[in-house]
Amino acid sequence: MAGDGKEAATGTSAMWRHKRVLSASLIGTAVEFYDFYIYATAASLIFPSLFFPSSSPSAQLLASYGSLALAFFARPLGAAIFGHYGDRVGRKATLVTSLMLMGGCTLLIGFLPTYQMIGWWAPLILCVLRFGQGLGLGGEWGGAALLAVENAPSGWRARFGMFPQLGAPVGFLAANGLFLLLGAFLSDADFFAWGWRLPFLGSAVLVLLGLWVRLKLTETPEFAAARAEAPPPALPIGALLSGHLGAAIAGTFAVVACFAVYYIATAFALGYGTTTLKIDRESFLGIQLGAILFMALSIVIAGWWADKTSPTRVLAIGCVGTVLMGLIFGPAMGTGELLSIFAILSLALFLMGFVYGPLGAYLPALFPVQLRYTGASFSFNLGGILGGALAPIVATWLIAVQGIAFVGLYMSAAAAVSLAGLWWTSRAARRKTIG
Repeated sequence: MAGDGKEAATGTSAMWRHKRVLSASLIGTAVEFYDFYIYATAASLIFPSLFFPSSSPSAQLLASYGSLALAFFARPLGAAIFGHYGDRVGRKATLVTSLMLMGGCTLLIGFLPTYQMIGWWAPLILCVLRFGQGLGLGGEWGGAALLAVENAPSGWRARFGMFPQLGAPVGFLAANGLFLLLGAFLSDADFFAWGWRLPFLGSAVLVLLGLWVRLKLTETPEFAAARAEAPPPALPIGALLSGHLGAAIAGTFAVVACFAVYYIATAFALGYGTTTLKIDRESFLGIQLGAILFMALSIVIAGWWADKTSPTRVLAIGCVGTVLMGLIFGPAMGTGELLSIFAILSLALFLMGFVYGPLGAYLPALFPVQLRYTGASFSFNLGGILGGALAPIVATWLIAVQGIAFVGLYMSAAAAVSLAGLWWTSRAARRKTIG
């Protein structure tokens, strides 16, 4: 009887630990992605006219998208820096630091004077703060994914790994939902004068919530066991590039599709819909809020399916679907009809869940425990440059030279690149099993 009570107590303790870990991974990434996405939304709606010199609307939009892209180039650097300490010091302290950096930069953007107030200093400081956002997010995703999967019971790694992935749609809903509410209750003059600052200032409250949750965590069992068995490498990024370069490159390719789909279907679509198609801002934000729910649904399905089969298989199926979807994306957007736009954005983001949801289990599995933070973070964020940083810029350029019909082909090409990365890792895994 005493043994039964002890087992029950142990089971209850494990259940509460798992709930705390999953809550921390979800809340933390939701806060980080909220910060990242309010910038993406503002880069499409607000920043072109407020922070860049007057020329043409398309030139201002391209300049704003250029500042958006800066964070993607900062993310691999953040992955290297935070991955170094995450693999040497621990997951918990590194995740807390990355959250503070991201939140601090977001808060400062809310206080930043415009181009009309301080001239070229405005876009310069904006770009510096955006770069800081990228550094913070570069250390966020890998740590959150490891926090989840390294605490997962046997057979549950993909379902645990989907929780940090759910932070993306949750953060998007919070970011765009707040912009939608502000647009509904404020006049355009007030929204552009001061209302746009509120989402950035409000980030401070969310960051405090994320810190409160994460400071209650302990180190993951797998990391603690690996550190007890052998000291961590002196330079994790060096060990990664010298011993696991192939896995890092393949992992980078594997994540290209998710970034391309996301930023075409959100940042680019919002800018195109409100400027070229002249669709009301609140209407378009409402369409995107509805479409993002399909992404949340497919992330859950993908996590369950990946545990039943494998993360690689689910990712590959999502990529094939994305190749086909890209062929019809541009024509559907070009109709200018709200129903067609909602349908194609919903399909794109539904497929996004299948090329994104299993990554939390897929990428960490490519690397040994001692290099997982660095390896998973580096691959994920380097793939962001290829898939996400250039997506709105290339899409805007394609419209100028070829028309909207060609925009979806960028997503198709990105999905083909990801399929190549998945093929390489699956072949390497088969060779290792045979050997």
